[in-house]
Amino acid sequence: MITVLTGAGISTDSGIPDFRGPSGLWRNDPDHEKLVTIDYYLADPDIRRRSWQFRRDSPARTAAPNAAHLALVELERAGLLDRLVTQNIDGLHQKAGSSPERVLELHGNMSGVVCVRCGARSTLAEALERIDAGEPDPACHECGGILKTTTVMFGESLPERVVAEAVEATQRCRLFIAIGTSLQVQPAASLAGLAVRSGARLVIVNAEPTPYDDFAHELIRDPIGEAVPHLVARLS
Repeated sequence: MITVLTGAGISTDSGIPDFRGPSGLWRNDPDHEKLVTIDYYLADPDIRRRSWQFRRDSPARTAAPNAAHLALVELERAGLLDRLVTQNIDGLHQKAGSSPERVLELHGNMSGVVCVRCGARSTLAEALERIDAGEPDPACHECGGILKTTTVMFGESLPERVVAEAVEATQRCRLFIAIGTSLQVQPAASLAGLAVRSGARLVIVNAEPTPYDDFAHELIRDPIGEAVPHLVARLS
């Protein structure tokens, strides 16, 4: 069976900029990282207002799956995909048709909203309606606490169950494919090494070098929107 790990690079063809690439958000605006760092977010109302505006204006809200997302659906339909582990929060794998039970979202999903005090949940659409109505930093209706999207910000712990499932899928796979990820953010990056240590072959599809290139059985530098459909066709 095959386990796939995807990062921001798989969604750039859908119009969603990545973070660390040559045209990434953090290279163009180093201050942007504060918008997704929990300590800054909780301490500074201005950061929260800017973060909500970033979510409101994000192309991820209206993005459509691209050829790479659709190819991974075909890999699943061919009976070859065990789990699809993603660092992305855009939900494009599910929009493409990947089975939700096979998609493991390490960093959560931007479609939901949660109160950091009482845990009350709502949707991003509801929060954005309030922002458009004149609340730049909407508070929880239940307790007045701070709201945030159901994404894992820097400084927050990843969901233990999701991480455990990702580790198990990595340990049992015969082939591990890392697509569009710099393999620099832990613990997601360490899955590539775990796969190799567990006896799997490693394929990396990424335009830029990664720390795990020396362990890969195959490196693919071609554009992801072309490379992933070709790779899936070979495997199928």
